Amino acid sequence: MMLNYKKNRFLKYCAVPVLAAVLLGCEDKLNLDNPNAMPTEYYWQTGDDAVAGVNAVYNSLLVDGYYMRMTPILTDVRGDGLYGDSPWLDLNQVGNFTILAVSGPVQWSWAAYYQAVFRANQVIAFVPAIAMDEETKNSVLGEAYFLRGLAYFNLKTNFQKVPLVTEVPEQGEAYPPEDYYPATAEEEAIWQQIADDFSRAQELLGEEPMNGQRGRATKGAATGFLGKTYLYMERWSAAATEFAKLIHGPLNHYSLAENYQDNFSPFVDNNEESLFEVQFSYDAGGNVMNYGGEPNVLWRQVSSVGHTYAMDGYGYSDFLPTRWLYEEFKKEPTQSGGTDPRLFATIASYEPSEGKTTVYNGTPWPHAEDAIYPRKYTNDGFGLDTESHGGVEFSGINYRLMRYADVLLMYAEALNETGQTADAAGYMQQVRDRAGLPDRTGEFAAMSQQQFRDQLAHERSLEFALENIRIHDIVRWGWLYDSEKLAELQERDRDFASWSPGKEYLPIPQTELDVNPNLEPNAAN
Repeated sequence: MMLNYKKNRFLKYCAVPVLAAVLLGCEDKLNLDNPNAMPTEYYWQTGDDAVAGVNAVYNSLLVDGYYMRMTPILTDVRGDGLYGDSPWLDLNQVGNFTILAVSGPVQWSWAAYYQAVFRANQVIAFVPAIAMDEETKNSVLGEAYFLRGLAYFNLKTNFQKVPLVTEVPEQGEAYPPEDYYPATAEEEAIWQQIADDFSRAQELLGEEPMNGQRGRATKGAATGFLGKTYLYMERWSAAATEFAKLIHGPLNHYSLAENYQDNFSPFVDNNEESLFEVQFSYDAGGNVMNYGGEPNVLWRQVSSVGHTYAMDGYGYSDFLPTRWLYEEFKKEPTQSGGTDPRLFATIASYEPSEGKTTVYNGTPWPHAEDAIYPRKYTNDGFGLDTESHGGVEFSGINYRLMRYADVLLMYAEALNETGQTADAAGYMQQVRDRAGLPDRTGEFAAMSQQQFRDQLAHERSLEFALENIRIHDIVRWGWLYDSEKLAELQERDRDFASWSPGKEYLPIPQTELDVNPNLEPNAAN
């Protein structure tokens, strides 16, 4: 059974999606009882309350600022594989690193992350005192730690430095105002909090999802994200230890899907390659779009990513792939002399030599022969007549946050960084094998550490194109501050010509800076 977020009771108490407003909204002078929402003192009594409470945290993943739309697209467009082609100026400005702190989409993402933090904090604070089944309690708490770690991972990688709020603020005049105006934390402290949350989740979660509901976090998901956090912290040995648990150790339940495109299919959810994915559905019911605000039972569970990416005539076509990304797929033929099949799952293009000249259920290619469009996370190629199952922004494609392919390549990276390049080579080749590319394990094993880094960067650019990853790789590798690498980025994607130091991050929203005197601007403000 798949986790259905909207069919559960949701935690509504003080669910205002702005950090300062969330904290200030609980002060006695402003606290008015909502007859449609149960106050905290009457909630958190039973095991059902605990499960419904953590379901509310999952609900935050479905709003526009999070994985419903803005988190994927505001991340992808900052990489070198996609550029803005939208009438919505904010989307283009994010892509060319000139976005202003007053941007609505930037504010929505900030709000969605802190909404998840606020809800997870309540679960972590109140569930331990509930008399309930111990295994279920551990699962609920583990999921809350996981989801809080995920929210802070997104806050750190997108906003650079943010406040750490890990407790539920007390109410009343007797409590210090700093509880309501959290200060910006040190970057090292943010990373450590993320690692601590994923580590705690790893301890508490089981190998199977709670109640068998697909879509809930598991020990494997927590392990993957803990390893990824260590990788971003450049704690290479610690990262390798976590990834080894998923590849060789007690959590080796994952494998590469035979068909790469199945990872982005509306018909193949939660497959053997997926460690964690956000659950979307176009037919879950409801008639209120899940853009944000206070959730209710009428909410839909749809994704807007597909309609945002879909080509002219089928969607908004707000973004286009760079020609560099397209040509990168063409550089190395498969063992049989063909084109890397990941191209056709990632980019829609006119390919008569490959027998691929149609779109959306056999429609002849309707664009100029040299036009290219995003295909990944759209319904193109799955036998459907239209995008989003005939409606606007009605995609039901789950959003994959971590795949086993990423575990393999991150493990290879960690091994290379600890001087084990020869051992790392085989894990990189495993990902290539699925694409049918030649076996170059011996060549990779003989590379210098820097040569392997460059090859790994190429492999990651193809395997994870348009998957909410590339700009974070570019940032953590320091490419923007390396003149040679920056020149390469500018050649690949014209948007990098307007990048200036610090602008790789999204700016702290001006609304937050205006109300919180302890909040510092970041490098992008």
